[in-house]
Amino acid sequence: MTTVPSDATAGTEGVGPLLRAWREQRRVSQLELALRADSSARHISFIETGRSRPSEEMVLRLAEELDVPMRERNALLLAAGYAPRFPHTPLDDPALDALRDGIKRLISGFEPYPALVVDAMYDVVAANRGVMMLFDGIPESLLTPPLNAVRLTLHPQGLAPRIRNLREWRGHLLDQMRRDIALRRSGPLGALYEEVAAFPVPDTGERRPEEQDAPVAYFALPMVIEHEGRTLSFVSSISTFNTPMDVTVAELAVETLLPADPATAKYLQSWLS
Repeated sequence: MTTVPSDATAGTEGVGPLLRAWREQRRVSQLELALRADSSARHISFIETGRSRPSEEMVLRLAEELDVPMRERNALLLAAGYAPRFPHTPLDDPALDALRDGIKRLISGFEPYPALVVDAMYDVVAANRGVMMLFDGIPESLLTPPLNAVRLTLHPQGLAPRIRNLREWRGHLLDQMRRDIALRRSGPLGALYEEVAAFPVPDTGERRPEEQDAPVAYFALPMVIEHEGRTLSFVSSISTFNTPMDVTVAELAVETLLPADPATAKYLQSWLS
């Protein structure tokens, strides 16, 4: 796997090696990238070897074609000698009041079903009552801010012992993390992956589908979890903000948990009514 240099080395390596690393990470040839960016393979080669300094517009165009995350686009601009284009506004800044209010309204409106908002490290920045219901009984040591959704889910003292299909759901989460690491090349995210992947897997008494009573024809992989003696089933949907102009906003994701069967929907409606 090609290693893309971190932000810390961006200013010392120059933009050429960084762009080459992203191109190789995306498995795109110089010719293909040139065609996408309305350039030439020769010019792309000159940029990557440092023989040509790309314009600010070209850096941004190549970053767009290579699907470089917004945070790393700023690093590319810095490495090329330009100012960062995208602000990185703290979520509690007054400038994002409208965003925070919108997020709160969005996930509150999704009740009684669980919904939460996480950042690039899967830290929970907002959650509704449906999510907090699922966290009932988790030790306070795991609920100390910042709450981390993946750690809370896979920790042997977190949700893991309650998840009836833990091996499947764990595999789904770890696959998702690996995709994010490949996209972002984030050292802290890689460290989080190593941490949660090393958690022991509790025996949750999982049964094979043929052993289950009246199996449900799920339309997506569910998270099947016990809550107060009841078995609840959810499917997850993740959405992001369209055309973000700020690093903070670009890295937020809204996850909603939809009931995967009528019994779960009925239980949640009665629980929060």
